Amino acid sequence: MTSAPFDWDLLKALTETSGVPGYEDRVRDLVVRELEESVDRVRTDAMGNVVGTLEGDSEYSVAVAAHMDEIGFMVRHVRGDEDGYGFVELDALGGWDARVLKAQRVTIHAEDGDVPAVIGSPPPHTLDDERKEKTPEVEDVVVDPGLPYEELDDRVTRGDLVTTCQTTERVGETITGKALDDRVCLLAMLEAARELTNPAVTIHFCATVQEEVGLRGARALGVDIDPDLALAMDVTVANDIPGFDDGEHVTELGEGTAIKLKDSSVITNPKLHGRLQSLAEEEGIEYQLEILPSGGTDTAGFQQAAGAKPVGAISVPTRYLHTVTETAHVDDVAATIDLLEAFLATEDGQYEYTL
Repeated sequence: MTSAPFDWDLLKALTETSGVPGYEDRVRDLVVRELEESVDRVRTDAMGNVVGTLEGDSEYSVAVAAHMDEIGFMVRHVRGDEDGYGFVELDALGGWDARVLKAQRVTIHAEDGDVPAVIGSPPPHTLDDERKEKTPEVEDVVVDPGLPYEELDDRVTRGDLVTTCQTTERVGETITGKALDDRVCLLAMLEAARELTNPAVTIHFCATVQEEVGLRGARALGVDIDPDLALAMDVTVANDIPGFDDGEHVTELGEGTAIKLKDSSVITNPKLHGRLQSLAEEEGIEYQLEILPSGGTDTAGFQQAAGAKPVGAISVPTRYLHTVTETAHVDDVAATIDLLEAFLATEDGQYEYTL
C-alpha cells in the first residue's frame, strides 16, 4: 500500500476530532493552528467561523469554504431508576439515518470529561414482529454508558454533546472513517493554503460552522466578508456500489475530483464550472461532473448571502455519507487538492463570470 499523497496525519487529526454544529471548538483550534502558519491573518467570529486571509495584489477577493461541523447529537434526557443503570436519550444535530446507529460506540462530551458509551441494540430473537418491522427514529435510540443512574445523572446533563467514536483508516485504495464530511475538504483547503504564495487576488480561507443544519455559517460569512467569488468544498454522493444503477451513482470513486453543476440548493455559475473543467484538462487532473439530486452545500450559502455572486464547488466523491464509515479514494482527494491549488494560483480577478 502506497502512502497517501497528502498530509495523512492531519487528515486523521481532523476527522477523529469531535465538533458538532454550533460546538466546533476542538476542530476550530486545529484549523486556526494550521492557518496561522500559512496566511497573513486569522480571525474568528461570534458564530465560530474561521477566516484565514492571504492578501493578494488586488482588491478582488475569493472565498474558499469548507465546513467544520459533523453530524452528531445533543443529550435531551437522562433516564433510569435510582437503584438501576442510567441511559441517555438524544436529539439529532444534522441528518441521521437511525438505521445505521444500532450497536455504535459513541462519546458523550460532558463538562468534567468525555464519557464512553454504546448505542443499544437488543438481540433480534428477543424482538416481536412489531418491533422488528418498525422504522427506527433517532428519538428511539438509547445510549448506554454502563453507569448507575445516580452517577450518570451527576456527570451528564441535558445539552451535553454526543459524537460517534471511530478511527480513520486506510482500506485498500480508500480512506474510511467518520466526519470525512467535511474534514477531508478542510484538509484540501489547508493544504492549498500551505502551497499558495503571492496570489494575484485576496484569498479568504473559510472554515464554516453549522453547515449540517442549514448552511448557517456560510450565509453569515457571505455578508461579513462579501467576496467577489466563492468556491465551496464538500463531499458528494458516490453510490457506485451493488444495488444502484449507473444513473444513480452521481460520482464514482477513483474517477477524480467532482466539479459541481448543481445540487438541490444551487446551480453553479456555468462560466466558473467551465473554467474549472478547462483548468483540470490543462493540468492533467482527473475530474468528473457532479449532478446531485438532493442535498445542499455552502455554495448556496454564499450565493444567496449578499447579492448576485459567481459561485462554484469542488467535491470529493464519498461512499456511505452520514455514517461512521464514510469512504473516499485517496487519488480523488489528491485531485481535489490539485484542482483547488491550480484554480487559486491562476485566479487574477480578470475572468468574466457575468452571464
